[in-house]
Amino acid sequence: MALFRKILLALWIVGLGAGSALAEKRVALVIGNSAYEKVARLGNPSSDATLVAETLKAAGFDLVDLRRDLKVADMRRALRDFIEQSRDAEVAVVYYAGHGIEVDGVNYLVPIDAALERDTDIYDEALSLDRVLVAIEPAKKLRLVVLDACRDSPFSKAMKRTLASRAIGRGLAKVEPSSPNTLIAFASKAGSTALDGDGKNSPFTTAMVHHVTRPGLDLRKAFGYVRDEVLKSTANKQEPYLYGSLGGDDLSLVPAAPAATGPQGDPQTAIRRDYELALQLGTRDGWDAFLSQYPDGFYANLARGHAKKIAAEEARAAAAEKARLAEQERARLAAEGARQFEIKKAAAAAKAAEEARIAAEKVKQIEQDKAAAAEKARLAAQEKVTQEKAAQEKAAQDQALREKALREKTQQVAALSPSVEAEPASVDTVRALQAELRRVGCNVGVVDGVWDEPSRKALDLFNKHAGMKLNVSVATTDALDAVKSRSGRICPLICENGFRADGDRCTKITCRKGYVLNDENECDKKGASPVAKSRPEVPQREARPASSSAVTRADAALSNGTYQKCMGPITGCYARALQQMDPERARIWCSRRPTC
Repeated sequence: MALFRKILLALWIVGLGAGSALAEKRVALVIGNSAYEKVARLGNPSSDATLVAETLKAAGFDLVDLRRDLKVADMRRALRDFIEQSRDAEVAVVYYAGHGIEVDGVNYLVPIDAALERDTDIYDEALSLDRVLVAIEPAKKLRLVVLDACRDSPFSKAMKRTLASRAIGRGLAKVEPSSPNTLIAFASKAGSTALDGDGKNSPFTTAMVHHVTRPGLDLRKAFGYVRDEVLKSTANKQEPYLYGSLGGDDLSLVPAAPAATGPQGDPQTAIRRDYELALQLGTRDGWDAFLSQYPDGFYANLARGHAKKIAAEEARAAAAEKARLAEQERARLAAEGARQFEIKKAAAAAKAAEEARIAAEKVKQIEQDKAAAAEKARLAAQEKVTQEKAAQEKAAQDQALREKALREKTQQVAALSPSVEAEPASVDTVRALQAELRRVGCNVGVVDGVWDEPSRKALDLFNKHAGMKLNVSVATTDALDAVKSRSGRICPLICENGFRADGDRCTKITCRKGYVLNDENECDKKGASPVAKSRPEVPQREARPASSSAVTRADAALSNGTYQKCMGPITGCYARALQQMDPERARIWCSRRPTC
């Protein structure tokens, strides 16, 4: 059967060359990194890349560019050259096997010369997945990226963190391609690692070359077959995953061979129709005729089960008839006064025939059960196809709703922001600026790539404490460079009552045994009467500086919601000052006339 498929594929390729008017250009870049210089060598990526390249060439791709063991400069050059190759192509494919790593939700491909001693080295020594998507963006019909790069990365274990909040994940992060007709296939789903396997090739690549180049097979279904095969071969330890969405039409790497006359139909439809006719006939000759026409496949296995059931029934009927004749012979001999020996012999023959009949009855029941189970499996398979189709339609609807919600959120953010002549920043720039503002202590919100009111307040707070006048209404690369240039904390750290600032965090104040914490954040001995401290007289015109106890009480008043009681008749000054992102001025103001 495999040989027949290869012959059919070869005939299709020849026919495609003869009819150049129907040809569509298909190009592929295949990269396999095995010989890593700073960590242990990987065994399979180089041979995986070779196998994929040979498979795509056999499938009739116009260009297959195979690269092995690339350094960072070589990978950049390969992607840059591939942009030109995909510019006039309908189908563009990038396959990568090697180490990959996820940092702050962004996926990176790791060249063989990468060291990655610190987390910030990832920006200089590796290539992001977005850079790969740029290389296939010119393709008109289908863009496919396949990453056999979810291995357990040795870089993340020894990598030094320059920022505690920077996340380094296990495996790769989930992606949502923004370009239409773009698919990204992971060897293992987001957050998990892939296996190298015991053979020459990885389980994922071995399964992939079996299915993705089948003529006319939609890629979503092909990668579904890949998933099932990998789960089976790895004992459910590895589950491949496909990200992105396509339209309603089938998209395949290898188009289906054109039919000789008329439109091409589904071959399973004709097989299923003949199977149902044979099922209605229900004879041994009918099933033999079906198997002579369709000797292989799912329905052929069902037909053999029905044939065995009929054969068991025939054997049971023959055994029953033989037992009946033996009993008649025994009765005849007994009636004729035959010798006792002949009677016993006939009785033994009748008993053996009866036992044979019972055994045949059991075999028939077994075959009936098998046939019933096979028929149930066929109906379940048809139901599964229906459910998968419904799930795909629901996934398409959910994707449309998510895109609509994203557009509405973008419009809301644009409506809240004042009109600015500067162009809006990319999501990566916004996310990077939010992360840098958190590093210098000015951002307490989330790093989500949306430049909203908390993000603008954080940048305004940075301006006040850094003495700068950056535009806060939009995230710009100038603002990102300005924040990156500061090495330490810029915005002050404010702690609640009972805590003191200790570097970049608030540390709880602990008094030794026999002492308790007073309102001034100082440790007093238990039971001691407070002694008034003498102070030099100060002229009434001279303003008194804010005491530490007043500041402490002001902070405590904010934390427990009693700042109005703290301010007495002048209500709301502390809240207004905090809304203006100036907590130091708020504490001084609230401490002018403390009453709490």
